[in-house]
Amino acid sequence: MNTRFLDAMNRRVLVFDGATGTNLQTQNLTAEDFGGAELEGCNEYLVLSKPSAVENVHRDFLEAGADIIETNSFGSTSIVLAEYGIADLAYKLNFEAAAIARRMADAYSTEEHPRFVAGSMGPTTKLPSLGHIGFDEMRDAFHEQAAGLIEGGADLLCVETCQDMLQVKAALAAIHRYFEETQTRVPVIVSVTIETMGTMLMGTEIGAAVTTVDPYDIVTVFGMNCATGPKEMEENLRYICQNSQRPVFVMPNAGIPENIGGHTCYKLTPDELEQYMRRFVGELGVAVIGGCCGTTAEHIARLAALARELRPAAREIDRSAMVSSLYAPVPMHLDPPPLLIGERCNANGSKKFRELLLEERYDDMVAMAREQIREGAHLLDVCVAYVGRDERRDMREVVSRFNTQASIPLMIDSTEVDVIEEALKHYAGKAIVNSINLEDGEERMAQVLTLCKRYGAAVVALTIDENGMAKTAEKKFEIAARIRELATGKFGMRDEDLIFDTLTFTLGSGDEEFRRSAIATVDAIRMIKSAWPRCFTSLGVSNVSFGLNPHARHVLNSVFLHYACEAGLDMAIVHASKIMPLYKIDEEGRGIAMDLILDNRRWEPA
Repeated sequence: MNTRFLDAMNRRVLVFDGATGTNLQTQNLTAEDFGGAELEGCNEYLVLSKPSAVENVHRDFLEAGADIIETNSFGSTSIVLAEYGIADLAYKLNFEAAAIARRMADAYSTEEHPRFVAGSMGPTTKLPSLGHIGFDEMRDAFHEQAAGLIEGGADLLCVETCQDMLQVKAALAAIHRYFEETQTRVPVIVSVTIETMGTMLMGTEIGAAVTTVDPYDIVTVFGMNCATGPKEMEENLRYICQNSQRPVFVMPNAGIPENIGGHTCYKLTPDELEQYMRRFVGELGVAVIGGCCGTTAEHIARLAALARELRPAAREIDRSAMVSSLYAPVPMHLDPPPLLIGERCNANGSKKFRELLLEERYDDMVAMAREQIREGAHLLDVCVAYVGRDERRDMREVVSRFNTQASIPLMIDSTEVDVIEEALKHYAGKAIVNSINLEDGEERMAQVLTLCKRYGAAVVALTIDENGMAKTAEKKFEIAARIRELATGKFGMRDEDLIFDTLTFTLGSGDEEFRRSAIATVDAIRMIKSAWPRCFTSLGVSNVSFGLNPHARHVLNSVFLHYACEAGLDMAIVHASKIMPLYKIDEEGRGIAMDLILDNRRWEPA
C-alpha cells in the first residue's frame, strides 16, 4: 500500500474538498454540456462531455487548500448509470473521473503539501435490505467502479453517504475482491449518513454501523457525511470518536437544506462551519474534515486554515466487542452474564419452527423470533437445515426477513459453507457464524473463516478435532489453542471475534464416561478466559439435561448456567423463558443439581 496518505494523516488534520454537485450547478451548465437532453443532470457524464467543468470544481477546492479532492463519480455505478442508458460506460467514467482528478491533484502537489485523490463511491439508488437489488449484483457494480477509480489514479476510495449497511458490506466485499485479484491495496474510508431522525435511512443506530464495519481490516477511516449540518451530527460523531478504533472522518452539509422559491438553499456560513469543526477536532479528536452539500471553496479555505492550526485531541476509546443487527449493537459480554441466545428458531431443535419451515409460513417464523426477543433473548440462533429441502434457499428466505424484522443480532447455524455465505449476503449487521471445528482437519475451517473475514462476522469454535469431541478440560483447551492459532495467525481473525464452545454432554444418562463432563466443560471455560481474555465463550446449555423430564431440565440447566457463568461463560444458547434464577429453585433442587454437576458421589453403607 502507498503510505503517503497514511503518513500525512498521522502528521496533521487532513481536509477534503466541498460539494461537487453544488459547485457544478453554479456553472449554469446546459443540456448540450451534458451531452444532450437525455443525459442532462447526469453529473458523472461530464468527465466525457465537458471535463473542463469538473476541472473547475477541483481547481477551486485545491486553491482553497484542500488536501483531498473527490472524483466526480458519486453515481458512476452501472446501477445508477442504467437509468440514463449508459451502464456500459461505468468503468470508463470512473477511470476518466479519477484521471482528471489525478492530473489536477498532481498540478497542485508539492513535496511539503501533497494532494490526494479519493475515489467517490456513492450508495446507488437501491437498498439491498429492502430487496431492491441482490447482493451479488451490487457487489459486482462496486467492483467495476473500484477498478476504474484505482486504475484511473485514485489514492484512496471513499464509500460514502451510506444508507444501508448491507450496501456497505457489498461495497467492501467488492473492494476486498479487487485487492485480492490485483494484489493492490489503497486506504478505504467508510462514511455513513445519519438522517434528521437520528438513524440511517434503514433505522440503523450509529452504534450498529460502527460495530458492523469494525471487523473489516481493509477500512482505514470511518465517519459521517451528508443529510444534515454539523450541529445535528455532533451526538453521533461523539459516539464514533469514543467507540471506533479508526481515525474519524466528518463531512457535514452547509446546514440542513431548505427549499426557498423552488431552490435548495444551504445557510451555514464558512465561519459557522469552522467553529463546529474546531470543536470536533480539538475536543472530539476528528482527524479528517471536509464539506458536503452546499459547501463552497470559501468553506474549505476556512477548514484548511483551521487544519494548519490544530491537532486532533487524544481519544479514549471503549474497546468493548459487539455484534449487531441492522438496527442496534449488542455487547458480546454482559455484566452480569450471560448473553442469552434464543434456541427456538432452529429446525433441528424446535418442532414448531420445523413445521413452520415445512409449510413456508415465514411471517409466523418471524413471530417466533419476536417472541424470543420478548422473553429476553439477546441474539437468535437460526438453523433451517432439514433433509430433502434446499437449505440455501430456506436460509435466504428466513434471514432476509429476520434482517429487517428482528431487532437483535443473528447467529447463523449451518454446517454448509454455501448456506453460511448466503446468510451473510442477506444480513446487514455483524453476525456470528456457528460453527467451526477441526473434525475434518483445517479445510472446512479455512472456508468458513474466509467468509467471516469477507463479511465481517464473528465465529463459534467447537472443541472438536480429528479424534472427535474433547472430553477433558485439558484436551478442550488444547484444541481451542490450536484453533485460535490458526484463526488469528493464518486467517487474520481477532481474538474478540472468536467464541469458544467447550461442549457439554448430558448428565442424565448415568454413563460413567460423562459423570465429570460438566466439570470438564466449566474448567475449560476458566482456562480459556484466563489465557485469552479478549476471546469469548458459549455453551448450548440444555445439552447438559438431555433425557430428563421438563422440570428437572429447567432446574439443572439453570444451576449449570449459573455455575458456568461464575467460571467466565459469556454466552448461552437457551430457551430464555425456561431459565430460572437460583432464588426461585428450592434448596433441595439446587443441591441435587449441583451434586450432579460436581459429581459429588455419596455411597450408602452396606
